[in-house]
Amino acid sequence: MSTPSLTIGIEEEYQIVDPATRELCSYVQQFLEQGRAVLPDQIRPEFMQSQVEAGTRICQDIQEARRELTRMRHSIRELAEREGLWVAAAGTHPFSLWEHQTISPFGRYPELARFLQDVGRRLLIFGMHVHIGIEDRELLIEVMNQLRYFLPHLHALSTSSPFWHGRDTGLKSYRSVVFESLPRTGIPPIFNSYADYRRYMDTLLATGSIDAPTHIWWDARPSEKFPTLEIRIPDMCTRVEETLCIAALVQAIVAKLVQLRQANQSWRLYPKHLLDENKWRAVRYGIKGKLIDFGKTREVSFPTLIEELLAWIDDVVDDLGSRAEIEYAHTILSQGTSADRQLAVYRRTGDFRAVVDQVAEETHV
Repeated sequence: MSTPSLTIGIEEEYQIVDPATRELCSYVQQFLEQGRAVLPDQIRPEFMQSQVEAGTRICQDIQEARRELTRMRHSIRELAEREGLWVAAAGTHPFSLWEHQTISPFGRYPELARFLQDVGRRLLIFGMHVHIGIEDRELLIEVMNQLRYFLPHLHALSTSSPFWHGRDTGLKSYRSVVFESLPRTGIPPIFNSYADYRRYMDTLLATGSIDAPTHIWWDARPSEKFPTLEIRIPDMCTRVEETLCIAALVQAIVAKLVQLRQANQSWRLYPKHLLDENKWRAVRYGIKGKLIDFGKTREVSFPTLIEELLAWIDDVVDDLGSRAEIEYAHTILSQGTSADRQLAVYRRTGDFRAVVDQVAEETHV
């Protein structure tokens, strides 16, 4: 087994906002034209024209990821401000309607919209993806199988979508509910090997079920473009420190699982239907609820589980140089996630526009 590079890549999906109305604004084409000069090969359209995606370059460690992410967010903000617009980072917009959005005319999106119909048209949601370099594909599948257990933990820390169409949904991540109306989403199944995964992929391609491997939208998947494991479960994080914390946690969990593998050990594998119980709890309650410890068959408060997770990965954190980013999880637990802060603003003001204002302000670096 070769030692993986554990490089980091981060993709973020931003909202384009009209500051006069605080509504989402279909403006991505102008972003692309101007952004290619500032962020060459890093800025891309998303499904809706009111969305823009940007991705870091391949980063060797979390400090390089910090510099890249800061530069990327600063550039996106400047591009918006030149046009008198804002960018905001959250899993959903509090009150903009999907029916009023325009599908991007680029690439695969028009055909995807025709295929998915209203299931696709209502995807007015925003996420962030973390890529960790694992060049050995067999090791990647082993790590993915085990890391599935931690996906609800990561999701709870990232929750930023409590509102949908001008309503308090009662959930901390309504984005997940919208996204899982698509096929091939959610926590992935267990695969016995990379060949097992490829057989699944090839069957879908051969039967016309998908046009491309990227149409498998699981919460974690092997990247087809890079030799990486791609973690896709988080909501779009509002604060840059939240994004860096999630990315550092993903990298540290992968490093710990690789360490176990080198010692001929592994994390226990749990079936999807059990892990789905914890994902629902993360979607519903975020960091304020309890997850199930399946080894002990009991509920445990989320802060306790995070403390246990941090203790478990502690011996790899300093080698990765990510202690400060990892320990930001304590700040999230004490100050709340973006969803918690958005709800606090709305309960104080009764004004969704005030929520947009806060999200836009916290997005800035």
